[in-house]
Amino acid sequence: MKEKNETTVSSLRNIKAAFKNAEIEKKAPLDDTDAIKVLSKKVKQHRDSIESFTAGSRADLVAKEVAQMKVLEKYLPKAMAEAEVRELVAKVISDLSATAADFGKVMKEASGRAAGKADGSAISKVVKELLK
Repeated sequence: MKEKNETTVSSLRNIKAAFKNAEIEKKAPLDDTDAIKVLSKKVKQHRDSIESFTAGSRADLVAKEVAQMKVLEKYLPKAMAEAEVRELVAKVISDLSATAADFGKVMKEASGRAAGKADGSAISKVVKELLK
């Protein structure tokens, strides 16, 4: 606030409100895993907004969303590289002896093991590729 960085202030206020809403929904204080899920959800919302604004040729709003998303990404754990995701999914498939019909089971287990360190769409892409 002292730096008068309005983007950071509004982003942090927004995520603070999201945390409070999640606590109210859960009817208990959030643990680290829940907080990471809330942060990931907000970052995903910013990505979706960026896509929409880009399609609508609204460069001013795209810049605002990108700035807010970068502020929130600082607080997320380091994302897994694609090679790490591929290794994780391969291990899950071998552990479950999964076939192409077990897509949902593999996704659920891989998402749980990734624990917010990998985007669901990245996991989905790798699972589809490896189950073929």
